[in-house]
Amino acid sequence: MFTHVAQPLVYAEALLQQYASLSQVLDGGALSGDFLGAVAQLSGCELTQLYLLDSKDRRLELRAEYLNGVLQPRDLADLPLNCNDEQLLQFALRQSRVVCLGALSTSLYHTGFLPPQATPWQSLLCVPLLSSRKVVEGLVLCASRRHVELQGFADSLGRLGTFVLGQLHLLQRLHWPVGNEQSVATAVPDASGFGLIGKSPAMRRTYSLISKVLNSSYTILLRGETGTGKEVVARAIHDGGPRRSRPLIVQNCAAFAENLLESELFGYRKGAFTGADRDRPGLFDAANGGTLLLDEIGDMPLPLQAKLLRVLQEGEIRPLGSNDTHKVDVRIIAATHRDLSLLVKQGRFREDLYYRLVQFPIELPALRQRGGDILDLARHFANKACTSLQRDSVRWSDAALSQLAAYAFPGNVRELKGLVERAVLLCEGHELLPEHFSLPLDAIAQDSSRHLRERLAQVERNLLIDCLRKNHGNQTLAARELGLPRRTLLYRFGRLNIKPSELNG
Repeated sequence: MFTHVAQPLVYAEALLQQYASLSQVLDGGALSGDFLGAVAQLSGCELTQLYLLDSKDRRLELRAEYLNGVLQPRDLADLPLNCNDEQLLQFALRQSRVVCLGALSTSLYHTGFLPPQATPWQSLLCVPLLSSRKVVEGLVLCASRRHVELQGFADSLGRLGTFVLGQLHLLQRLHWPVGNEQSVATAVPDASGFGLIGKSPAMRRTYSLISKVLNSSYTILLRGETGTGKEVVARAIHDGGPRRSRPLIVQNCAAFAENLLESELFGYRKGAFTGADRDRPGLFDAANGGTLLLDEIGDMPLPLQAKLLRVLQEGEIRPLGSNDTHKVDVRIIAATHRDLSLLVKQGRFREDLYYRLVQFPIELPALRQRGGDILDLARHFANKACTSLQRDSVRWSDAALSQLAAYAFPGNVRELKGLVERAVLLCEGHELLPEHFSLPLDAIAQDSSRHLRERLAQVERNLLIDCLRKNHGNQTLAARELGLPRRTLLYRFGRLNIKPSELNG
């Protein structure tokens, strides 16, 4: 660890003293400042900074800064808090890589996160900080106005930072109010933490489930109608978890015939079949250390299901044409719009694989169940479309928003995205109007004269019917899922004129 620093024995003794000193600090804020002071003393740099991922929404934030021997106050107007747009910092964070630069003045990297000085910064070292679970939780950065070699400090400063992270977590737990542990543990994260859009109760339940499984190795089954965003959620889970520095591989199980899908997933050896003129690794090897999303898992052929089960149970694969198996470390996320339990009863899906996949199921809500999220999503897609088309932003007319809010969107988010993108392309002015949206005429005619109260009632009516259909008409289960007393549910049936015949459609 000390072979690349001057006077290794002196440095090791100074490092040991810092460990002893930091272990005695009993305040989290003071510990962050003392840690940066220690980094400055050990590295000889004039600037040290501590960046941490916010536990609520996973943004990278500057938590403390030590400049010219002084801990800087947090309330300075020019202190950058949210550093999600800083590419150098994000590279070190996402790739879990040490960044060492010895000539900042000629570097192409943007370093606006460094405080301006009369003498420009010349040397920089950025080290990822790992928790005890080997998850990147932040960065420590040191910079100097001199040309100095900082690479040799990376290992020891990273280990010291991991120690400080552990101390910070311990102090946080010790200072939790009595009886508040449960509320902290079950707090629902903000949507922005996963890159998802929506504040409806249905989506907040989804965020809560994601937060519980994010840092585990559990197999996840994403269920939901076509177009509900299963791949988007899978990417959010991967990007927000400890495997984010490794690849996310996506494979649609319905896109290949059985023999082709097997070679895609498991790879093959030279001579395994006609045309196999070389060894080729499969997607499990490509995703090693990362995540493999198996989309439309319900369409996977039965023989391949047995091989997938072995991967889940043993963590090993055997390529085509090989007699040997080898281990892979892959987190599997499966996705489907089919009812796998029904496929099991029909003999089209292995029961043992089904129970392995439903280790942690997440049911993605249909767009009609998400209330006001429709308008937030529509605005988001419109802004992205304008950026893609390199045109000015567009306004939304009240009539266009009302039309979208009243529509049921059987194609869910995918349908909404397509409609909005087409509308932006058709819009020659600066305002989106109803005629820019190709909604079915019967839906427009049915809802164009409704007031807000009537439209909200229609949304509630669709939600209740959908929930009852999902629970096969069981009113008790539907009431429990909606968080309502059964008596209240029956009252709403009467008020919204929901008839039993509507539950079969």
